[in-house]
Amino acid sequence: MAAAEIGLKEHDRLTLARKMFEQKLEGRRTSSKLPELVELIMAKPLVSAGTVAKTLDVTPQAARRIVLELGLREMTGRGRFRAWGAI
Repeated sequence: MAAAEIGLKEHDRLTLARKMFEQKLEGRRTSSKLPELVELIMAKPLVSAGTVAKTLDVTPQAARRIVLELGLREMTGRGRFRAWGAI
């Protein structure tokens, strides 16, 4: 029973995060990589710049820029080898 409640809370949290991300996508160009980043974040709870760069076929610097543009929370607290996750 407790596991089901935890699962439902996690589902609600991810659903809310997706809605917040989708609001940030409004008015973007069709060539924007942000929708792909949203799908990646929903599939993997924690992503690094390297993972984003490889998956979206962008440079690591561009990956960091679009991660910040989406407003993901930095989870590692480090300057190097950062990883981000959904709020």
